[in-house]
Amino acid sequence: MRTFITLLIPCFCLLHWKESVALEQELTAVQESQAQDPPRGDLRTRKKGEDWKTFLGPTQDSKSVETGVISPWPQDGLNVRWTVDSGEGYGAPATSLGRLYHFDRIRNSARLRCLRAETGELLWEFTYACDYADRFGYSGGPRCSPLIDEDRVYLFGPAGMLHCLNAINGELIWKRDTSGDFHVIQNFFGVGSTPVVEDDLLLCVVGGSPAEQQDMPPQLFNEIAGAGSGIVAFDKLTGETRYQSSDELACYASPVVREMGSRRVGLAFLRGGLLGFEPKSGKSIFHFPWRAKVWECVNASNPVIVDDQIFISESYGPGSALLKLNVAGNENSLEVVWSDENKGRNKSLQTHWNTPIHLDGYLYACSGRDANPAELRCVEMTTGQVIWKHDPEIGRSSLLYADGHFVCLGEYGDLLLVKAQPDECEIISQWQPQAADGSPLLRNPAWAAPIPSHGLLYLRGANKLICVELIPE
Repeated sequence: MRTFITLLIPCFCLLHWKESVALEQELTAVQESQAQDPPRGDLRTRKKGEDWKTFLGPTQDSKSVETGVISPWPQDGLNVRWTVDSGEGYGAPATSLGRLYHFDRIRNSARLRCLRAETGELLWEFTYACDYADRFGYSGGPRCSPLIDEDRVYLFGPAGMLHCLNAINGELIWKRDTSGDFHVIQNFFGVGSTPVVEDDLLLCVVGGSPAEQQDMPPQLFNEIAGAGSGIVAFDKLTGETRYQSSDELACYASPVVREMGSRRVGLAFLRGGLLGFEPKSGKSIFHFPWRAKVWECVNASNPVIVDDQIFISESYGPGSALLKLNVAGNENSLEVVWSDENKGRNKSLQTHWNTPIHLDGYLYACSGRDANPAELRCVEMTTGQVIWKHDPEIGRSSLLYADGHFVCLGEYGDLLLVKAQPDECEIISQWQPQAADGSPLLRNPAWAAPIPSHGLLYLRGANKLICVELIPE
């Protein structure tokens, strides 16, 4: 498989060389003509709805409070409001105050563009040099989503560069080279865990190693040790290191912070398993080992928290587990409610890079490591029982919940509207946005989660970012 991927790399580069050159010319032209004083204040004209400032939304669970979703969709699909070309990368955009922030890469430059969310008009952009090269031939662009907090936007690039910018005009506030500062050895697919803000802290998955191990070859990755920087908390205003915690190496799930009982708990699904920690201090609460036995594996799906229970899932080996955390008083004990570990091929759920959505006692997600087979599943959370499964033949996919429906984006650019119910998988509408020549408007891989904001839906493929109207104004 690795040889096959290696042979494909030159072909991929040739196919997209002209497109990359055109995008770089666009970048140069924009830099020469960019407005010096972007508009301030709230740019929204669609006042009903919510901003989507963080990865997987305001509550980090891909659930939107917006209502009025068009159902079923018109036969010719939803209204495409605007499209823009996109460079390399897999991260979803973010929105705030009528602005959309899109993080990608053009040849040797990582780029953040700030667009008017309703029209796609460019307001400003910020670039920095990026020489990240993926060891498996995947995109060299960002994996993380922009993170917006008040008047700042944070970027975490594939090579570990962390930037804090002014969200209104794109001016640099501070930056950190986390790979250099914490001696991070590149793992399989670069940096892919979007940070979170907790009060005055910016919590990042870093996962550095001892300086003397920096020259270890990739095939010895399993022998690389941690160095106390699995989680690093930065001062969100200055970039100074406030604490670092855990000898775990990094993976691709983003940290999640929740109230569990009377305690604030941080959760990070890292290379070797799930870490529970105090978000204020970094002090460890628990560590639950959970990873595949093969060295070529990653944990990329965010933990799902419901009351005192934590659900985790991966697709390379053990599958899923439901844990119960006792946080009464000073006692912290972790109980395994159920686990896929010894189920062989009959695992309840194996999520790859998508995060399940919990709704009324059930988990909904795409299960499967590869595009074929990959299927939608509904699983009873408390037991792990698979209630239904359905293969819509759209490859791996991400789900968004809104107004009694799931919007499902497949990796080939297909969109499904699915009724949110445990009875059966009822697909209400299916649509693939198309270019003028009839080809898919969103080129594979469309791995970024769909983003709703103020009635508009933002979708990213390998070549385009598009905006469609999900809820009529």
